[in-house]
Amino acid sequence: MVLMFSEDPLNIDTPIVMVEMLLGEFWEYSSPMRNADKYYCLSIFGFFFLASVLHLISAADYVPIDKILLNCGASPQTTDADNRKWTSDIGSKFASSVGKSSTSTASTQDPSVPEVPYMTARIFQSEYTYSFPVASGHKFVRLYFYPASYLGLNPTNAIFSVFAGPYTLLKNFSAAQTTQALNYAFIVKEYSVNVPDENLDITFKPSSSTPNSYAFVNGIEIVSMPDIYSTADGTTMIVGQTTAFYIDNSTALENFYRLNVGGNDISPSGDTGLYRAWYDDSPYIFGAAYGVAQTTSPNMTIQYPSGMPTYVAPVDVYATARSMGPYIYNQNYNLTWIFTVDSGFAYLVRLHFCEVDPNITKINQRVFDVFLNNQTAQEAADVIAWTERNGVPVCKDYVVLVPSGAPQQDLWLALHPNIPAKPQFYDAILNGVEIFKVNDTSGNLAGPNPVPAPKQEKIDPSFPNRRSASSQSKNQNAIIGGSIGGGIAVMLLVGFFVCAVSHRRRPGGNSSSPSDGPSGWLPLSLYGHSHSAGSAKTNTTGSYASSLPSNLFRHFSFTEIKAATNNFDEALLLGVGGFGKVYKGEIDSGTIKVAIKRGNPLSGQGVHEFQTEIEMLSKLRHRHLVSLIGYCEENCEMILIYDYMSHGTLREHLYKTNKPPLPWKQRLEICIGAARALNPALPKEQVNLAEWASHCQKKGILDQIIDPYLKGKIAPECFKKIAETAMKCVEDQGIDRPSMGDVLWNLEFALQLQESAEESGKGFGGTDIEEDSFDEGCIGKKDPEASPGFDGNTTDSRSSGMSVSIGGRSLASGDSDELTPSSVFSEIMNPKGR
Repeated sequence: MVLMFSEDPLNIDTPIVMVEMLLGEFWEYSSPMRNADKYYCLSIFGFFFLASVLHLISAADYVPIDKILLNCGASPQTTDADNRKWTSDIGSKFASSVGKSSTSTASTQDPSVPEVPYMTARIFQSEYTYSFPVASGHKFVRLYFYPASYLGLNPTNAIFSVFAGPYTLLKNFSAAQTTQALNYAFIVKEYSVNVPDENLDITFKPSSSTPNSYAFVNGIEIVSMPDIYSTADGTTMIVGQTTAFYIDNSTALENFYRLNVGGNDISPSGDTGLYRAWYDDSPYIFGAAYGVAQTTSPNMTIQYPSGMPTYVAPVDVYATARSMGPYIYNQNYNLTWIFTVDSGFAYLVRLHFCEVDPNITKINQRVFDVFLNNQTAQEAADVIAWTERNGVPVCKDYVVLVPSGAPQQDLWLALHPNIPAKPQFYDAILNGVEIFKVNDTSGNLAGPNPVPAPKQEKIDPSFPNRRSASSQSKNQNAIIGGSIGGGIAVMLLVGFFVCAVSHRRRPGGNSSSPSDGPSGWLPLSLYGHSHSAGSAKTNTTGSYASSLPSNLFRHFSFTEIKAATNNFDEALLLGVGGFGKVYKGEIDSGTIKVAIKRGNPLSGQGVHEFQTEIEMLSKLRHRHLVSLIGYCEENCEMILIYDYMSHGTLREHLYKTNKPPLPWKQRLEICIGAARALNPALPKEQVNLAEWASHCQKKGILDQIIDPYLKGKIAPECFKKIAETAMKCVEDQGIDRPSMGDVLWNLEFALQLQESAEESGKGFGGTDIEEDSFDEGCIGKKDPEASPGFDGNTTDSRSSGMSVSIGGRSLASGDSDELTPSSVFSEIMNPKGR
């Protein structure tokens, strides 16, 4: 049908013939009609039929005329993770016949780097041009770079420029410096350019000012795209001005950010034929005000309006959103995102909106303002007023001028309820964000290389701020072990080292300033960024229902808290921390003693930390962890209620106090319990402790810094296993650290070694450990040098599926409740919580 329309799009006979073909005999045997009437009816029918077909065509995904996927230096045909087929540039018609170039395979492969199109490259030691015969029109140009060593060349010498027709895409670009600064393993640069004729040249040119410089590229992608980012109609204004900004066929764009707000990542294969990647927006949210992630209700269908093709953005972008939440306190803060951009350029900011709340169907229910770089970009935005009903997408374009200055600057996007409109809900909503750099007057899009940050473990730029699926193949548990294994190791070291370490949580997020927004705190329910938080409702009195799970702990009123603490009597003060003061209190008519932590609005910690602590502790119930009983968030207060530790804290049992010291076995049990519970931060003091222990281990004096109380009470093999595990957990490279499963297995193995030694009645004497007894490869393996008293019948239960037998006892990983506990600190023995 498309072919017939394209051949004769205006000839009414075409749809008539099609209708006759569809109606067949029904038309022939229907009531007799004059020929003219027949054609008149057919014309009317054909008109509507044509309109409906054209609507279906416009609703389909975009089908690009040109789709070139060039895997440089690779075998003739390869397939990537999205099942797209790439062709090699070796012997390709696109390759240049002049210019010095060669191909090579990367010398190493980072675990996060996909095979295609990153593991082979074409290297240019002089200017080199690819020539692509394409149809005229707009194209996405994507360049793929993995800065490894090729042909023995130093990756830091790869400094070069890239040109596409009259546009400068990159200038003195260093892929090595860029990926290091952004903490990426590889990088994709995406551009939108218009090709006026039927040929697109892409030129790579090594830097003339850098000795031994060269250029390289791993993959080149060219995909036809519709003209969906044009502002040639003059309706798009520069924010803060009344001047229109024109993006037309002479303009080139570089994509900086493309976010699925309130939703999950969308891979290129999940796009609408344009192979765009959409990322989670949460890493870019400023401060603790995360808002509420929302999704469409089951009975709501996203319906694109007439004149808006579906390929503007996929359905998944419009089916999810982030709002401030239906709370009266929203007028006191903004929902804010921060994006780092190059200075001295104009940026096209496209915001995608779709009302997904089934309760919002009328105008003036949700009205808000949009600010870009602290200037009003849109006043009194009302999605329903734009679309007339919910479930209908719309996008709005704005242009922001970022002045010259520092190489990079922050671009702020903020939403705030429009108070003068007096909407039914003080709220705002956003579904998607796209940010494009616009070329300057000379056709340049190139910015400076970002300044490298301290070296960290690399991540996958296809999904920023997270590790790729490929790197997870190294062992997804190793990610956990890499991020929290150091914390576990520190807990192990604290267990038997004498060092006064204060465990305190690092405040998260940026430090605030008076210009950042209103001071003080807001109720936790404002910041619930889970789907359940969206279900909280307001009533006519302005109170609210908390989004937190009430079945796990109690929600105390502020009146109850004042009564429990005798109106926060200073005589009941237990201590003061970064979060605030901690009081001793009594609840339930004095039958239960509790510790009440009252947040200080001036502390470095805020709403996000408060919510995180509640959410984490609601999921963690263990005899060695203090239990969270409940919370209070009334009157802008942040209060946490815990079990009162009548026997004191762990710290009080480890250091020089009147409390009895902890036996070695109980310390082991605490470490195992903590390993099953984790994700503690690593304060500076703890990191120093680990370095100190590592230093002692290398000198062979690790046993000399054991708590004197434990001298002669630790089985040598048990100590050896614990020390090995701790040292492995604090390796510099995350890939060298054991997985959490390995850590847990070794802790349990060490406990069984200790118990077997105790049962055998073997005297420990000392715990002298030889320097060479720490075998790099013995973590989680059978110990070939088991001391007398152990039967040596050990196998790795993780690899073989068998249990481990030591001294006639079976060792297998299981729930912590299977352990026979020693005495615990809290008088309350119920690990399931209240």
